[in-house]
Amino acid sequence: MIKSSNLEIIENASLKNLNTYKLESVAKYLVKVLNIEGLKELLEYIKKENLNYFILGNGSNVILDDYLDGILIKLDGLNNLTIKDNIVTCGAAVKMSTLTCETISKNLTGLEWAINIPGTVGGSIVGNAGAYNSEIFDNLISIKVIDKDCNIKELKKEDIPHAYRHTSLKNKEYIVIEATFKLTKGNKEDSLTLIKDRTKRRKKTQPIDMPSAGSVFRNPQNDHAGRLIEEAGLKGKKIGGAEISPKHANFIVNTGTATSKDIKNLIKLVQEVIKEKYNIDLILEQEIIEWK
Repeated sequence: MIKSSNLEIIENASLKNLNTYKLESVAKYLVKVLNIEGLKELLEYIKKENLNYFILGNGSNVILDDYLDGILIKLDGLNNLTIKDNIVTCGAAVKMSTLTCETISKNLTGLEWAINIPGTVGGSIVGNAGAYNSEIFDNLISIKVIDKDCNIKELKKEDIPHAYRHTSLKNKEYIVIEATFKLTKGNKEDSLTLIKDRTKRRKKTQPIDMPSAGSVFRNPQNDHAGRLIEEAGLKGKKIGGAEISPKHANFIVNTGTATSKDIKNLIKLVQEVIKEKYNIDLILEQEIIEWK
């Protein structure tokens, strides 16, 4: 394995506390990148050795296999955050909640929807995260990315094909390393009031007290996945330690002993039932990470 002062490397690393499902998962190597130089060194090594790899943000929105024979990369060192007037630039590892709090403290508005998004800026951009009819691309100006040949490029928002909960960045041609946003001057107290109201509603409607990875499926056009799943009588359905939340049907929760297989089997069951009952193909919003 590569050795570098720009990297922190852990062999046979437990990922249980690095994924929001709290799944028992082990990576052959977990590598924490301390800076851009370290990321370049690591990517060159991965290319040379032809290894599997995945960028793990805050561990939300992913379903990790029991054992991952490759490299899980954490971009921990890419955590810069600068605010100048209404322009915000931040590293890919910055948490969305941190970004929201910092911008609100400067009386900037536009990211209140993201206060309870558990992911990082990089992961949220790749998946075009959103809530309350807003999404991260609304305020995005541009991103910096690095490709597999270690070239750093800047991509304007308009040059990145994106749609509801999807972007071309999911093709993994690039790794997001930085993002720049343009926000609007607002009022801190108004933003905090809005966040307080939404957080209160979230506690009432979502199983935030149990391990999950957020919404499982994208909402079909002009409908809601949770409504369809509930109407189909699947609320509370269990496979192993995985359960369709009795509180919100578009959440799968880990009741304590769930495996990635349990969750995947439950996802498959839901998709089959919804297809049979409504002729609707539910599209998975979460990403399954498995290397066979």
